[in-house]
Amino acid sequence: MMDKTFDPAAVEARIAAEWEEAQAFRAGRPDRAGAEPYSIMIPPPNVTGSLHMGHALNNTLQDVLARFERLRGKDVLWQPGTDHAGIATQMVVERRLAEQQQPDRRSLGRAEFVRRVWEWKAESGGTIVNQLKRLGASCDWSRERFTMDEGLSKAVLKVFVDLHAQGLIYRDKRLVNWDPKFQTAISDLEVQQVEVKGHLWHFAYPVVDEAGNETGETITVATTRPETMLGDTAVAVHPEDERYRALVGKSLRLPLVGRLIPVVADEYSDPEKGTGAVKITPAHDFNDFEVGRRHGLSQINVLDEEARISLEGNADFLEGSAPEPEALALHGLDRFKARERVVALMEERGRLVTIEPNTHAVPHGDRSGVVIEPYLTDQWYVNVKPLAERALQAVRDGRTRFVPETYEKTYFQWLENIEPWCISRQLWWGHQIPAWYDPEGNCFVASSEEEALAQAAAKHGRPVALRRDEDVLDTWFSSGLWPFSTLGWPDATPELARYYPTSALVTGFDIIFFWVARMMMLGLHALDEVPFRTIYIHALVRDEKGAKMSKSKGNVVDPLDLVDRYGADALRFTLAAMAAQGRDIKLSVQRVEGYRNFATKLWNAARFAEMNGCRLDPAFVPAGATQTLNAWALGEAARAVAEVTAAIEAYRFNDAANAAYRFVWNVFCDWYLELAKPVLQGEDGPAKEETRRTIAYMIDQICVLLHPFMPFLTEELWATKAREAGIERGLLALAAWPDLGALARPEAEAEIGWVVDLVSEIRSARSETSVPAGAQIPLVLVAPSEAVRERVGRWGDTVRRLGRIASIAIAEASPRNAVQLIVRGEVAALPLEGVVDLGAEVARLTKEDAKLGGEVAKIDAKLGNADFLARAPEEVVEEQRERREAAIARREKVREALTRLQG
Repeated sequence: MMDKTFDPAAVEARIAAEWEEAQAFRAGRPDRAGAEPYSIMIPPPNVTGSLHMGHALNNTLQDVLARFERLRGKDVLWQPGTDHAGIATQMVVERRLAEQQQPDRRSLGRAEFVRRVWEWKAESGGTIVNQLKRLGASCDWSRERFTMDEGLSKAVLKVFVDLHAQGLIYRDKRLVNWDPKFQTAISDLEVQQVEVKGHLWHFAYPVVDEAGNETGETITVATTRPETMLGDTAVAVHPEDERYRALVGKSLRLPLVGRLIPVVADEYSDPEKGTGAVKITPAHDFNDFEVGRRHGLSQINVLDEEARISLEGNADFLEGSAPEPEALALHGLDRFKARERVVALMEERGRLVTIEPNTHAVPHGDRSGVVIEPYLTDQWYVNVKPLAERALQAVRDGRTRFVPETYEKTYFQWLENIEPWCISRQLWWGHQIPAWYDPEGNCFVASSEEEALAQAAAKHGRPVALRRDEDVLDTWFSSGLWPFSTLGWPDATPELARYYPTSALVTGFDIIFFWVARMMMLGLHALDEVPFRTIYIHALVRDEKGAKMSKSKGNVVDPLDLVDRYGADALRFTLAAMAAQGRDIKLSVQRVEGYRNFATKLWNAARFAEMNGCRLDPAFVPAGATQTLNAWALGEAARAVAEVTAAIEAYRFNDAANAAYRFVWNVFCDWYLELAKPVLQGEDGPAKEETRRTIAYMIDQICVLLHPFMPFLTEELWATKAREAGIERGLLALAAWPDLGALARPEAEAEIGWVVDLVSEIRSARSETSVPAGAQIPLVLVAPSEAVRERVGRWGDTVRRLGRIASIAIAEASPRNAVQLIVRGEVAALPLEGVVDLGAEVARLTKEDAKLGGEVAKIDAKLGNADFLARAPEEVVEEQRERREAAIARREKVREALTRLQG
């Protein structure tokens, strides 16, 4: 006997163990040797990570694809693994050392610190993998990889050495995002722009003549970062700005420093902004760096790695300068202390013109939380321009496609305007750059130290001691190789031949640049083939009001909390059902609870079937069903399978989930079981037996149909129903996707579909015209066709029971004061005189129609107001859009009811 309720907590771990024991998700199973391969590479989560709602969405959608294709008989590889996450992992271990009052990283030394990180990884690095398993992720866990595994490290070395040999990897001095806390370059992805209330300081720089004497004229510049003025090497004005045209080419004396700097004409300066004159500090601003390159300006770095002022012994700063003692006294000051001091010194010298309040975006490190500095350092770069051209062409040619297609534009824009990629990081945890230096500074790039020593010996004619570059590679470099390094490349493995290129990539839009584009570039470069055929880009999971989830807002929803409360299936189904292409998900706990109720509804339907003797019969041939009701139900199942299949194939996960939901809840539970009750409760005979077998068969098909979305519930029901019937069979995870195309029966659909539509219309009309729930009302069929007359003969009792109809009559014309119904082209009427006041109902509905029209117009005015759109929080704007949609939908219902009443 089935349990009264389905308890996810009691079932999920047991079923997961059964899958694991059967190696259900292993790629290359002997029984799939001749099958078509299907492969997906998991976007490797950080080894430091724990499951958040973005992971839950991303992995649910991947699992829907993996389970669906496995059911379709394919040899599925869903490749799991984690990313070493350089800066994040180093931070975790450093914090742990501090908490345990152990020596810090530098005291331990590199080798010991890296050993401690590996130790931490072995102890704590698998958290997110176990959490993914709780979600039901059907990865081939036997193949789990880590971006610093030996094989993956071999791939990293080969790509680096090859790109360097081809002149595409080089060392250069350029500006980078510098994190002064971690003292490393970081990627744009690790930089957060934070709105800060600051100031705009206006300083007067004196103009000098050819002899270096001040003319009495000044140019006023405005800056949010006064401390960087120590590194100014020019002031830029727009070429067409009449105010400054006579000064272009002349010199200014940099206050406090004494250095002469030119006035240059450059279109970067905006005449409409501030004073129209901009101080240029090439070593401390990305835009200024480009201006400096255009005009051949020197780059003077006045900060050290910890963002303190660095002037003593700074040859670049001192050259051509005559700094005041007070300026030199700034050496060693923190940048923000130095800012206060520079402003004070400029005020003392009469060079401070004015101070304006100024709210502006300031870059912060997403992990350190400190202000990021544009910082001039020697770093390793990849010239990605030639790689980007191939990656662009692959998408233009259709070898790889984006779903939704709109994301192609984002991809194209970034790759068409791509800059050199800074791949070095000043960390200890990561792939150490394979470059060695001799005492003269000559660099030797090689796959091993032995090779580098051989290169050096060949150059010098004798053995030479070498020092290895201390930097490590950007994490995105190794994760960019993920689709093929995990398959054993650079070795020619059978897995590489079978599963590359991969079938699909499922990822978020925020890493199109950082990960997707880099995998495309490196895959094409290394294997001359795209890494995936389709890139499905999903949107964000927001809170129920449409706001981004963040710890600071306190609106973060933990997916594991929802799994504990409602089960993994309910969460998975919610995420899939809301994953409309290109639209963010507004997650409410009520939706998850609703889909838990859906699971309960199916469980109760299966218990009802059990109690009514509906057991699986291996000899049952569904195409041979003779009862119209059963033929209709089987045809509806065929239609649902076709809809779900087409939707998953098109990556319309929400349409697939909703089609399955409608079929299970509305068609199977609400209609088929309801219409079958009289048969099940009637006398034994062929009709009853066929109905029982059909219901059992339908529950089996529902299990398969829902399995990609709700794997635990369906696996449990699949096993339960087999046990009930005494049938031995394998796991649902390895069963076959339904092929029900032959079960479509148009004549059965015409009959039962008419009954369903008629009862639905009656119920809708009763509700919209305020007919009392218990009232029995008459139904009149107006000039019905012969087919309808026959159907009424067979299904009249059912219509009366389900529609609360007192009588069914036939007339040649519709009676007065009746609500008209159009059902599949036939007219029916509900005479309501004496039951409801039709005039009052028309007046009420007309008033509601006008009110809803006014509400829509009011919202349209708001949404058409550019000022409202600019100022209102995104969740408020989204709420207005939803209110508009709801009002329009309700207005359609009201107008439909009016049409019926006035028919």
